[in-house]
Amino acid sequence: MAERAVRAATYADLEAVPEHLVAEIIDGVLETHPRPRPRHQRAAGRLSTRLTTRFEDGEGGPGGWIFIIEAELHLGSHVVVPDVAGWRRDRLSAEPADPFIAIAPDWVCEVLSPSTARLDRGAKRRVYAEAGVEYLWLLDPVAGELEAFALTGRQWLLQATIQRGEEVRVRPFDAAPFPLDDLFPFDTPPSTEA
Repeated sequence: MAERAVRAATYADLEAVPEHLVAEIIDGVLETHPRPRPRHQRAAGRLSTRLTTRFEDGEGGPGGWIFIIEAELHLGSHVVVPDVAGWRRDRLSAEPADPFIAIAPDWVCEVLSPSTARLDRGAKRRVYAEAGVEYLWLLDPVAGELEAFALTGRQWLLQATIQRGEEVRVRPFDAAPFPLDDLFPFDTPPSTEA
């Protein structure tokens, strides 16, 4: 008996996904997951703010970058939505006319959650390597850990694992370090000073 052919997901399939879900197409498969929880959103937002201030605006850092939260990337046949992506300004010098970006970023950060860790550590990591993304960070806001990878050939090489209480000083953003704990505002008790 012949097996039934599986139809590859299309962009129309992605557009039909309800707005309360994040949708991606990886290896022809439509992948969906819930929108990020507050801890995840705050970690991504605070990381983007730290990097934008220093590496896009040049305040306390060298500038020269563009950062976008949840950009829709079209990387070959894949459609992925990283939590935060960064391009060197000379590679993304003008705002794209389309609602998606077809230029692979130079750096990507995925904020891990139970619903996304399998894809972030697996298929998406491979897609980023195939697209030539130079740096990949995996941020776990529950464990309070950041894994920083650099692309060497077609393989990811672990540069550093940074834990709570430590400083983030890793390529490509080692010129303006910051405390990892700054990314976890819900873990800092509110001030009781009046």
